[in-house]
Amino acid sequence: MFSKVAIIGLGLIGGSVAAGLRQRGLAKEIVAGVRSQRTLQQGLALGYIDSGSNNLAQVVQGADLVLVTVPVSAMQATFAAMAPGLGPNTIITDGGSVKANVVAAARKALPGHLANVVPGHPIAGKEKSGVAAADGNLYEQHRVILTPMAETQPQATQTVRAMWQALGAEVLEMPADEHDKVLAETSHLPHLIAFSMVDTLARQGDSMEIFRYAAGGFRDFTRIASSDPTMWHDIFIENKEALLGATDLFIEGLAQFREHVAQADSAAMLGIMTRANSARRHFLAMSANTAYSTVQHNTEGSFMLDNNTPNPNFVVAPGGSIQGDIRLPGDKSISHRTIMLGALAEGVTQVEGFLESEDALATIQAFRDMGVVIEGPQAGRVTVHGVGLHGLTAPNRSLYMGNSGTTMRLLMGLLSGQQFDTQLTGDESLTKRPMERVAKPLREMSAVINTTDGTPPVNIHGQQALQPISYHMPMASAQVKSAIMLAGLYANGTTEVFEPAPTRDHTERMLEGFGYPVQREGNKISLQGGGKLTGCNIEVPVDISSAAFFMVAASIAPGSDLTLRHVGMNPTRTGVVDILQLMGADITISNEQSSGGEPVADLRIRYAPLKGIRIPEELVPLAIDEFPVLFVAAACAEGETILTGAAELRVKESDRIQVMADGLSAFGVEVETYSDGLRIVGQESFSGGEVESHHDHRIVMSFAMAALRATSPITIRGCATVNTSFPGFAELTAHIGLGIKVENP
Repeated sequence: MFSKVAIIGLGLIGGSVAAGLRQRGLAKEIVAGVRSQRTLQQGLALGYIDSGSNNLAQVVQGADLVLVTVPVSAMQATFAAMAPGLGPNTIITDGGSVKANVVAAARKALPGHLANVVPGHPIAGKEKSGVAAADGNLYEQHRVILTPMAETQPQATQTVRAMWQALGAEVLEMPADEHDKVLAETSHLPHLIAFSMVDTLARQGDSMEIFRYAAGGFRDFTRIASSDPTMWHDIFIENKEALLGATDLFIEGLAQFREHVAQADSAAMLGIMTRANSARRHFLAMSANTAYSTVQHNTEGSFMLDNNTPNPNFVVAPGGSIQGDIRLPGDKSISHRTIMLGALAEGVTQVEGFLESEDALATIQAFRDMGVVIEGPQAGRVTVHGVGLHGLTAPNRSLYMGNSGTTMRLLMGLLSGQQFDTQLTGDESLTKRPMERVAKPLREMSAVINTTDGTPPVNIHGQQALQPISYHMPMASAQVKSAIMLAGLYANGTTEVFEPAPTRDHTERMLEGFGYPVQREGNKISLQGGGKLTGCNIEVPVDISSAAFFMVAASIAPGSDLTLRHVGMNPTRTGVVDILQLMGADITISNEQSSGGEPVADLRIRYAPLKGIRIPEELVPLAIDEFPVLFVAAACAEGETILTGAAELRVKESDRIQVMADGLSAFGVEVETYSDGLRIVGQESFSGGEVESHHDHRIVMSFAMAALRATSPITIRGCATVNTSFPGFAELTAHIGLGIKVENP
């Protein structure tokens, strides 16, 4: 990668870069600029460098890249000492943890080289310092932040990025001032607190006794107090303004927490601790690169998907059969609503069987951001401390919905009646999905909603009260219906919704479960605004949409025999069962009962030859989310299957008609598409190959099941979004017989 690299400051950071470059053969020559002969001798003895000197101009002569890892306070003098030896194409970067000062130093000392200056900050370290502690693998799976200046040429930035990536790091970019603020809050402040806490205890007369009995939590919390005091002294001084701001915020928060403890204010204490617990899990999930949490805070304060996040592939072996007796995760639609209605209720709502998916976690986080205390989820248990219809508070940032269209659309209705403004954002997929079909009827209720060319971000402006409407939906949509009904809770009068065809009625059932009366007459649903919801206990049934993948899998794989327990059998959701049975599937329904107002049952599915059918249009709204995997069933059925009346499939997480048609066609299946459906000609088996997920979790899981009738492996690219609805999908399907492997690209 480089002919010559010069490293100025051969400590832990610079030494680890030298070791990493040497291990990987990335530089023909590595030289060091050092003050200490002892450090130079150590670097030579360890084999990390070829030569060194305290004459910095001489060290950098002929270098392709110069990495400066001296204290930030010494940057300007170091740059000035280097300047006479720099060539016109030499790229300069650094490892300082305060970037605005580095930028200022470069502009003063290197005015003729700014096009090649790329300030950077590797976020990695150890308790020990010095070149003797250097580690060539130190930066693997750690982040490096680059803060290019306005003068920096893109090619210089790309070269530095490539160097860090070659050392195994994930590279991000942000402006220098934003970097300093973020690092003050997430790195510099924690070090200040750790130093202060250990010093406070050490100054007590019985400090040795205190330390003797300290538990592991004290050791873990105070580990960073072992860091180099001189280095951190310099950092605190160099980033003083940002650090003082972060410290003031911390002191204010600590004082509030202290007061809550003094007053034994349980709700306030739980609010702080549950928000902190959730934020900690978000941080760990971000570190593990899971779908919902891999977000970057941008300069406007909203959230965006980090496009550098690894997105695993599924590789599924052909053939096999499905065997087992299992209980799948809870229903996503109901999980969303338990949080929303529980938050608006008076009293406490206890939830069992909550789906701990990325989408459902986005809903929890949104309500935590609006001041609701929510404990859990812990093994499917969630406790929601309701604040009443008018108890939500304004969030201090945009509400990030991840990939959850349900959360965004329902919150549009719920938030239209609040007296504060909100912005709703989402990931790359969600920001392309239509929101006007929800916004339009809400505007008729006097809501003030702005979309971005019909898609997110969505801005909602608070209103004193909404006006009731009588709305005839142009197309069947449970999300539109639910958004209007939630807005109707805040309307002065009776809100009515007329459905052109039945859609899932979880919102109506759950409102009644929370003690809020809902009237249903034929295709009309209505409610009176201004009522009260009361907290209750809810057990979430298994999601029939998740069960659909397994029903189809057992139906198409010879020799299969699978039992699914406690599946939600809401009559507005069972279209998938009806369609499969019309195709000849062997599905036995037993142990029917009611759980929190929702019907549930056990399903036993055994392999049976399927036949193609024309899908009745009255069943389409009852199976709208399950059609991707039903298309797989159709590809395995004898004869042709025809679907019409399903135009909504084109505006889901992806255009599910086209994406499934393209994938099946690539496998050799005959498919003809229509504007509102398609025709599939089934066959005994089909070839495998590669398909793209298009950021759609249902596409991923559907093609995974298709491998059961393929003649060669199926690779599905970009499968991180499966966590939005079905965490643990790969592990569970492997357990019951699917030959699935997860591979990182």
